[in-house]
Amino acid sequence: MGQKLIPITVAEGDGIGPEIMQAVLHILSAAKAPLDITTVEIGEKVYQKGEKTGISPETWDIIRKTKAFLKAPITTPQGGGFKSLNVTVRTSLGLYANVRPCVSYSPFVQTKHPKMDVVIVRENEEDLYTGIEYRQTLDTYHALKIITRPGCEKIIRYAFEYALANKRKKVTCFTKDNILKLTDGLFHKVFEEIAQEYPSIENEHWIIDIGAAKMADTPEAFDVIVMPNLYGDILSDVAAQIAGSVGLAGSANIGEHAAMFEAIHGSAPRRAGKNMANPSGLLMGAILMLVHVGLPDFATLVHNAWLTTLEQGIHTYDIYKENISKQLVGTKEFAEAVAQRIGQKPKILKEASYGEFNAILTQKHESKQTGIHKTTQGIDIFVDSNQEVEELEKKLTKVQDPDFKLSMISNRGVRVWPVKMPETACSDSWRCRYIASKKGSNLSHHQIARLLQKFADAQIDFVKTEHLCSFDGSPGYTLAQDEQ
Repeated sequence: MGQKLIPITVAEGDGIGPEIMQAVLHILSAAKAPLDITTVEIGEKVYQKGEKTGISPETWDIIRKTKAFLKAPITTPQGGGFKSLNVTVRTSLGLYANVRPCVSYSPFVQTKHPKMDVVIVRENEEDLYTGIEYRQTLDTYHALKIITRPGCEKIIRYAFEYALANKRKKVTCFTKDNILKLTDGLFHKVFEEIAQEYPSIENEHWIIDIGAAKMADTPEAFDVIVMPNLYGDILSDVAAQIAGSVGLAGSANIGEHAAMFEAIHGSAPRRAGKNMANPSGLLMGAILMLVHVGLPDFATLVHNAWLTTLEQGIHTYDIYKENISKQLVGTKEFAEAVAQRIGQKPKILKEASYGEFNAILTQKHESKQTGIHKTTQGIDIFVDSNQEVEELEKKLTKVQDPDFKLSMISNRGVRVWPVKMPETACSDSWRCRYIASKKGSNLSHHQIARLLQKFADAQIDFVKTEHLCSFDGSPGYTLAQDEQ
């Protein structure tokens, strides 16, 4: 009796997607991977049929019923159009961990970093990638950066568990908490807390800018790097490129109930239909998928055949170098070369082996934050006005409420009242901070609503509000330069 088939869902995607997916499936078939494949359609064609989400309800049901989702690149318009379907799939299915190994294959793929072997673990559900944006005034747009404690705990614990399972020695955290003291500050704080649970693994934190510079210059100084969503997306592409090529990197998107596997590159519509695209990134994603669904031996077979192909100089245009490569091939020819080498092992590159691979824990970890006292100390009211700050302040003085006092007006994060530097440039969006007149007061929603009603009565155009809350006495909002 043959091995039981494992059900997976496959989407061919947009642009070069169908070509590289067919190449990858050809290789998996040659390896005789026991997969029961259901193909679905998502992306541009689905949008064009009138499905606003780019994926039908029936497709969601199919994905849920299978062990894994292997997805080719999907086109996401820049600056407009529909919301990223990649982000939608990750967040809707709770795929909180994006894992991107970035490895150099020197001397067969040109790189300045022949010893590079870095894994980027990227938070996948929140941060600026929630895509919550608003146009507040004629000139001003806002984007919400959402960081939660449960989100931080899940991804950071996953990074340490990954390090344990893969015999990695160090986990590094990148944030910008010298500026984003609350959001990135939380990520860093949780990292320090969880690191204490893994004494056998070295841990360190870098500010994202100097950390990125160090990674680009000396990637061998890092092992596993865990980051919030946006930083992780950017730096995983940088890491893949300096390792040799973005086209060689795949990624796993892991959740508690589902998993998706993909290349890290886009759909490259200019290359579509030309038999040029390198299928390696998607193949690396497929290898991660084989491991995830319990087929490590097949992952080893496919990975070693691919390494052998690289080692023998059979390369697609993106990595072809005359002094290194021996044969320039197209998408189909590269896939056939890998397929023909199933069962072979590389002679110089490090041999792949997933036989002792341990599945990464994906259990739900509940936050233990309880018993914290929250008080509302004021409100920031954002006002749309083309007036100078002095004229705006005069208008605001007409709004009198015994429970509030105007403590500050800022513009683009810079305080401009009661003191304004003459050089400070201002836009048409003003943040007017009202705090409780009586220190220590816990303001009610009724009091805040009364203040906003007075703004409306004074015909002041307020476009956004943010409550100023404290938690056990610590302010849950950023303070001005000399604000107490």
